[in-house]
Amino acid sequence: MRLLGIDYGTKRVGLALSDGLGLLAHPYATLEKTTRDRLFADLLAIIAKEDVGAVVLGLPQSLSGEDTDTTRQVRNFAQSLRRRTAIPVYFQNEAFSSREAESQLWQSGRRGRKLRPVLDRQSAVIILNDYLECTRESRTDVS
Repeated sequence: MRLLGIDYGTKRVGLALSDGLGLLAHPYATLEKTTRDRLFADLLAIIAKEDVGAVVLGLPQSLSGEDTDTTRQVRNFAQSLRRRTAIPVYFQNEAFSSREAESQLWQSGRRGRKLRPVLDRQSAVIILNDYLECTRESRTDVS
């Protein structure tokens, strides 16, 4: 089953897609937010085209684990997405995903103008890979 990772932002939405086995995520696209309807239309088209079985949405929280204004926006976005599709939508803590993505891209030589177009989708890769790792660990945990 393929999973779609989403790094939801106020201006852009980064997307990552897992392989068919759900083992590894790779960058997919960055959607510019114009209108809410356009964003959902684009997401639903991608979900159908790529045969996505579940969505993993990065959930930003404060360092103390409290919800922030952005957390509430992401939760509202998830509710709206759930109303539009029958596939499950899961949350994954996205703590420091943007910083980690920026560091990875910086190390690969992307800086300045080259960084911005791929930063959001690289954050989505980190969110999705974290989710895949957590679910892999829970499947292999034998108590």
